[in-house]
Amino acid sequence: MTTPGTSATVTPLVTPLTFTTYVRARGPVLMRTARSLTANPSDAEDLLQTALTKTYLAWERIEDHRALDGYVRRALLNTRTSQWRKRRVDEFVCDELPEPEPTPGPDPAEQQATRDALWRAVLRLPARQRAMVVLRYYEDLSEAQTAEVLGVSVGTVKSAVSRALAKLREDGQLAAEAAA
Repeated sequence: MTTPGTSATVTPLVTPLTFTTYVRARGPVLMRTARSLTANPSDAEDLLQTALTKTYLAWERIEDHRALDGYVRRALLNTRTSQWRKRRVDEFVCDELPEPEPTPGPDPAEQQATRDALWRAVLRLPARQRAMVVLRYYEDLSEAQTAEVLGVSVGTVKSAVSRALAKLREDGQLAAEAAA
């Protein structure tokens, strides 16, 4: 274009390509490339982010912005190759899964059956003794705290809990259920 009376040509201004506009414009295409290199969509996102980070760091050194797709694709491929190499060292296939050795201990089902039987035996105690046993052993209150909650003396709590435990030890149903 020339203006009247001058011989200089005016060229339209071209805004330089920014990293953000490049990523917005080419992101979906680059994501397809990353997806073709990995089996997992999340891994593809991570791979693309890593490649774009490398591109961002080199943005000022890249002279020909028309070759950006090739640069990013090369970064994708190099990053994925590095991951494969590292994975070979970290992961390996084995015929059997390494399972921890079972620790000898009580069977959880048997423990639950014993707890259930004990609770049914506690429910057979007289109300006052049952309240004291529950506060002492299920709520884990001290003798003094149990006495305070029930409004009785500590000695009363001690003797009532002692009698309740003796009944539980002699409970024939509890012994039969625990043995079963």
